[in-house]
Amino acid sequence: MNQLLIKQKMPKFITKTLITLAVLFFLYFIITKITASVVDKKYNKIVLKSPYSPSKKAATVYSSLPFVADLHSDVLLWNRDITKRHSHGHEDIPRMIEANIALQAFTIVSKTPKNMNYKGNDDKTDNITMLMVATGRPPATWFSLKERALQQCKELYSFSKASQGKLRVITSQHELKTYINDRKKNPSQTAGYLGIEGMQVLEGELANVQVMYDAGIRMMAPTHFFDNKLGGSAHGIKKGGLTPFGKQVVKKMEELNMIVDLAHASPALINDVLKVATKPLLVSHTGVKGTCNSVRNLSDAHIKGIAATGGLIGIAVFKAAVCGTNAKATAKAIKYTTDLVGVKYVAMGTDFDGAIPAHFDVTGFPLIVDELLKLGYSNTDIAAIMGGNIRDFMLNNLPE
Repeated sequence: MNQLLIKQKMPKFITKTLITLAVLFFLYFIITKITASVVDKKYNKIVLKSPYSPSKKAATVYSSLPFVADLHSDVLLWNRDITKRHSHGHEDIPRMIEANIALQAFTIVSKTPKNMNYKGNDDKTDNITMLMVATGRPPATWFSLKERALQQCKELYSFSKASQGKLRVITSQHELKTYINDRKKNPSQTAGYLGIEGMQVLEGELANVQVMYDAGIRMMAPTHFFDNKLGGSAHGIKKGGLTPFGKQVVKKMEELNMIVDLAHASPALINDVLKVATKPLLVSHTGVKGTCNSVRNLSDAHIKGIAATGGLIGIAVFKAAVCGTNAKATAKAIKYTTDLVGVKYVAMGTDFDGAIPAHFDVTGFPLIVDELLKLGYSNTDIAAIMGGNIRDFMLNNLPE
């Protein structure tokens, strides 16, 4: 009799359990969608909203630029569907195409400390864990920095596939050359390559450099907002130089033709990388101490050192980097840098969607051209700064 009752009750119990799980899953799905948008809007603000009104001359010059490019965007962090146009955040594929962006570096954030600041952060806390949960990322990303990086790589490839040819992911010189030729026939497309902001994603294992390479990563910065096993951050506690493990990683990256990005690196780490590097270096998003004396910005000596490698300095578009909230402040930093080392070593490195109030969204790029014209730059020099230098650098330094 008891066995019969149990058999009768079990199907009801299973049904109720399945219904409960389905409801919980549905609620989690709805919450993640809402939370992702709310958090995205909160952190990725825009100082000057579109539409933008550059001068007629600037608009004409900008529309004639053969290749517009940018060295830094963290848009993948927020789980925003970049195949669709949004009224918030700094960029997506439709706005990139409208802005004539030919190449965008999609950089991956894996961990940031709570109460993050420019002066000194340790690695004890992590803002990104809850963001991974809240944006509905797979459970593996909740516990592993490596998995967070690999997931964001997968997402860019998924966006590329869903874009129906409007977004291409570049991993080699050959792919970039092919894309440049194709884009001449059809300019209504854009492309990107993958980078890492902070090599804590390696989780202390040299073999993970190859893992990142195989996932499509072609640029990596040793540190972000805290010191790690590779060396010191400009915002860390010890702010030390390159460790023995860091030297191994740089060597391995050079063997694979991966680009070393010195954004957020401590001065000591920059000095050490300059000593051991045999290939061109870049700083994907920065300001310069000559116009904005911040710990995150480059000294004249470091600007010259990076240029001497044949590298690039990417100038950002937010207040903490350029001590201003408009295109004029960014142009001032560009002018200082080109006066110091020459036009061929300077590029755009916006830090779009990097939890910053950007001067403008991606469709505001012509405002930079407007300010460069006021400073007396030629059309040829403007074309180099706005993307030509990045194109040439990638054609020479990506894997063949």
